[in-house]
Amino acid sequence: MSLIDRVKNIILKPKEEWQVINAETNSGMPLIISYLVPLAAAAAIATFIGYAFVFGQGSFKSGLIMAVAMLIQLIISVYLTAFIADALAPSFASEKNMNKSIQLVVYAATPAYVGSLLNILPFIGWLGSLAGAIYSIYLFYLGMPILKKTPEDKVPVYMIVLILSLAIIYSIIRYILLNILYTPVGIGI
Repeated sequence: MSLIDRVKNIILKPKEEWQVINAETNSGMPLIISYLVPLAAAAAIATFIGYAFVFGQGSFKSGLIMAVAMLIQLIISVYLTAFIADALAPSFASEKNMNKSIQLVVYAATPAYVGSLLNILPFIGWLGSLAGAIYSIYLFYLGMPILKKTPEDKVPVYMIVLILSLAIIYSIIRYILLNILYTPVGIGI
């Protein structure tokens, strides 16, 4: 299935698409490379354009820093969250399977990647990210019982733990990266 078809299907027909995804035997790293990296790169490019050329106080350097930080933090955050999802699976009577955990986190976060494309206009980019994040929560809710075999009564708490983990990991990585990347060029944060 093409990248665009998968994005379209997971956003527009998530219940059916989770069943299709469950039948696939994608291993973790190829999925990250073939699906996550292109979407994260598109979000990073939109961020670069927004901060380097559209944002009034932006510069080429700050746009590049924001884009690199976004690309790195998306990839690391998704992988670490999948790792946490797999490690916690037995605690929520769910199936321990790292490939399914990666599928869950990578595909459920699709609307957040797509919403990040609005970063091309930094003053409304937050709106796209927020809408994408909210819809991603719904996708986690739908995907957990299918991919992780999570019992219905355990889904809400498991989902909240994973969403909070993703948000915390993403924020910490963002903070670290921006401090590392901005400080050498003398911009400071």
